[in-house]
Amino acid sequence: MSSDLPAAWTIIAALQRATKHLQAKGISEPRASAEVLLAHCLHLSRLELYLRHDQPLAEDELSCYKKSLKRRLAREPTQYITGHQEFWSLDFLVSPAALIPRPETELLAEAVLMHIKQAATSAPHILDVGTGSGVLAVVVAKEIAGAQVTALDRSWEALCLARENARRHGVLGQIAFIQGDLLTPFALQPHFTAAMANLPYVPTAAWEQLPPDIRDYEPRLALDGGYDGLGVIRTLVLGAHHLLRPGGLLALEVGQGQAEAVQTLLAQQGAYSPAEIILDYQRLGRIVLARRRG
Repeated sequence: MSSDLPAAWTIIAALQRATKHLQAKGISEPRASAEVLLAHCLHLSRLELYLRHDQPLAEDELSCYKKSLKRRLAREPTQYITGHQEFWSLDFLVSPAALIPRPETELLAEAVLMHIKQAATSAPHILDVGTGSGVLAVVVAKEIAGAQVTALDRSWEALCLARENARRHGVLGQIAFIQGDLLTPFALQPHFTAAMANLPYVPTAAWEQLPPDIRDYEPRLALDGGYDGLGVIRTLVLGAHHLLRPGGLLALEVGQGQAEAVQTLLAQQGAYSPAEIILDYQRLGRIVLARRRG
């Protein structure tokens, strides 16, 4: 978007110019990016942009928009520019300290919530391994009033972000935040009703080929799963059963083409009933569920 835009430009004119510029530079979803960034600068919803389409932009609004577009043209994700991402119809704060929540991860939340409700445990305790921005921990805490959630992450910055999201959504008292690597902070005792994890699952070679929007901005720690993408998941599978109560659920989000391999890992471990695979919106195996025997 040209830096010499007239300050008298209207919302619709700015949107049209920005969309064309983003599209010409090969930015994905150019119209959506243009709308989200302008709505952010104007403190409006995307719908309100069109209801006020002929409203002129003030000088400070235009300045904000041009700065935001410059960041997007450098391939910075829109969510990091605005600092927000919707998940489970809730508004979450996001930052480069944590992975941007994806729609597919809602399937993981759905599976865990269904298990907890079916188990009918009066005070379920759920472990969120690699909590990131805390979306899973917050959703479970909001949906299950009596639930206690332990949110674990290696990154202190991610934990601070998750804690703020819990505070904003009124569930801070239900969530304990622990810094640590996988299961190392815990005594090996069957304490949890369920453990859920959206861990790194991108093979290193594939990570190097990711679009710059992801590779250059989202934390590699949350994406790179080693040579086959299953390094961190494999470690969790080997030890998680020690922390689960009999019948407790291990729920994992995995990458494309990995579900069967994780299913095999769980079978080889021997502590779980046969694992179930849930397909995502593209009919790909995305969620693997296994219940602890006993």
